[in-house]
Amino acid sequence: MEIKQGARKPPAAPNAEGDTLGRRLIRRLSQGDIGSLPVLLGLVLIAIIFQIANSNFLTPLNLTNLMVQISAVGTISVGVVLILLLGEIDLSVGAVSGFTSAVMAVLSVKLGLPGVVAILAGVLSGFAIGLFQGWWITKMRVPSFVVTLAGSLGWQGALLWVLGSTGTVNLNDAFIVGLANTRLNLWAGWVIGLLVVIFFVTNSILQRSRRAKIGLPAQATAQLLTKTILISAVVLAAVAIMSVNRNPRSSIAIEGVPTAVIILLVIIVLFNFITTRTQYGRSIFAVGGNAEAARRAGINVDFVRISVFVFGSTLAAVGGILAGSRLYAVNQSSGGGDVLLNAIAAAVIGGTSLFGGRGSTWSALLGALVIGAIANGMDLLAFASSVRFIVTGIVLLLAVTLDSITRARREQSGT
Repeated sequence: MEIKQGARKPPAAPNAEGDTLGRRLIRRLSQGDIGSLPVLLGLVLIAIIFQIANSNFLTPLNLTNLMVQISAVGTISVGVVLILLLGEIDLSVGAVSGFTSAVMAVLSVKLGLPGVVAILAGVLSGFAIGLFQGWWITKMRVPSFVVTLAGSLGWQGALLWVLGSTGTVNLNDAFIVGLANTRLNLWAGWVIGLLVVIFFVTNSILQRSRRAKIGLPAQATAQLLTKTILISAVVLAAVAIMSVNRNPRSSIAIEGVPTAVIILLVIIVLFNFITTRTQYGRSIFAVGGNAEAARRAGINVDFVRISVFVFGSTLAAVGGILAGSRLYAVNQSSGGGDVLLNAIAAAVIGGTSLFGGRGSTWSALLGALVIGAIANGMDLLAFASSVRFIVTGIVLLLAVTLDSITRARREQSGT
């Protein structure tokens, strides 16, 4: 077809081979689509600052301990991410994590049930709580803020009632305490790491091929190669760090990857698959973006809302069980303190929007790493808890401000 003089040529596909990585980065920055870049840069800055202040911060032993420490909050935060994708909030996840871990502890220690049964009962308790709260929010049309705030108070009282006069229940079941205090065999960690790399590379190539076949813009080869190398390096470096813990007080000890880290990563990968590769996951984004439009498109909005709150409370239960396992005990303060705020802050700091419809389960890991690194570094420097709370609050405020600015720029650019 002959192009008339003065007519505009169709723009090139944004991900075409000729479109360089630098140009795409500049375009995304101009549109406010900066993804996880601020979080990653923040993590690098935090690591540099604390390493200069204390040379033990980046040791394999401390980094491994850091990953184990964030496993519980990270797991809870994955559920918070799902709820935030709907544009809702759940203020009860902290109390739910404490109550469900207490259910597990009492069944295991006081009633003598096997660890697997006790854990299953705790998880099912979280499922039931999410079903109740989700139904109340959806069917009774009560704001999630009010329902979950009431739940936070109620489940905290239920925790005290379940524990009774003892106040603290020490866990002694090998399976329960082993969830967060066991290391995989050295070879198993490397096998898992290599499988993750192979899966990522294969999946990226297949996805690029599928998009090219149906005429959609495909990821440039240079970008795909760069992304593959970086992610592979990060995965294998993480396995190496967690496989060799150099304790300055003893000789070199070879240990495998902690099981708590594996559990957290499996949960993140599973729900990332659900939210990005399934019709149900796309429905979550649709409801969070515009519930009425989703309803008119034939999506069962009520089912999506209730089920997401079920996932949120169930993951809170899993996180509470991991926390109890790591500490070898459940007590009256389980799920209290800063658990709720850290879980929500991790999701937001990691890049999940408070306005709904945008985010990723990986943001739970990134945000938990930021919060955990700040807490860990300040503990090494013997800072007061007050300083840690202030710094975490500042980081959260900056993250929400960035989210608001990004949202405004995306609306202006029409993306």
